[in-house]
Amino acid sequence: MSKDHQEGYAAKHPKSAVLEEKVAAALKKEIKDGRISCAAAHGVAKTVELPPAEIGMALDLMEVRLMRCQLGLFGYTPENRIVKKADQWDAALEKEIRQALQDGRLPCADAWSIARRQGISRLAVGNVCEALGIKVRPCQLGAF
Repeated sequence: MSKDHQEGYAAKHPKSAVLEEKVAAALKKEIKDGRISCAAAHGVAKTVELPPAEIGMALDLMEVRLMRCQLGLFGYTPENRIVKKADQWDAALEKEIRQALQDGRLPCADAWSIARRQGISRLAVGNVCEALGIKVRPCQLGAF
């Protein structure tokens, strides 16, 4: 979805896609002004014991916009992105990032795993990827 196109998320999914009521109810508790943070969406995924991709689909079906990506890639105001090119990083971190690439991109789930193993923030991994020119994709919630 482009920045200019703020609705129509449900159109990404087949017409047969169904929104489960228990998922919708759990999400509604976290949605503020038609938006939900990445962290809150992942929290709901744990609570209802579903993969983040299914939560992302439910959010799309509800036409809810994601904000505050934990890698800093989107959803912040006023600048939209808070990811910045890192000035320096550990060689082991770069090696781990490069080894996890799929088709030249780092899957979001792998970025999270790397952050956990390295003992650094998810945003720090995003910053290193930004400096290395590596795109993070796909998003666990299906935002990109």
